[in-house]
Amino acid sequence: METSYSYGRIYYVILGAAAFALGGAQLVLGLSGNELTIGPMVMSGEFMLWRGVILLCAGVLFLQSLRDFQDIHQQGRMVIASAMIWIVAVMEIFALVTGAIPGDGTWFNTWGGFIEAVSPPYIPSLMLLPFTLVTLYYIKLERDSRAVTA
Repeated sequence: METSYSYGRIYYVILGAAAFALGGAQLVLGLSGNELTIGPMVMSGEFMLWRGVILLCAGVLFLQSLRDFQDIHQQGRMVIASAMIWIVAVMEIFALVTGAIPGDGTWFNTWGGFIEAVSPPYIPSLMLLPFTLVTLYYIKLERDSRAVTA
């Protein structure tokens, strides 16, 4: 059990640093009015500044949760940071899907047009979404350890 927590610390240092760096970059780009595209990731849009603030705060919460990683309060911070990223990412998924349904001059888009509309580039929160799902493992681990001690 202690081994999984030590791996978790390493994992969340990397994830927290990535979220902090991407949030800081979005914040700077949002304040300067610039855009940036790196591979399948894009930092642009009208809400870039606020997404940057959310990612930056999520990165800070991830990094703060490492102090005593097994403590339930620190894991609560980890869950809140993940939830912040989940909310922004799910809103982007919703916007991508609903924006891809209508076609050009038709009610519904073709399958190829739909796939083209939801293809990359994606915002950083959407790129971090799968990596934050590890939080669900630590929630389960905590629940199982509480069941054993009860």
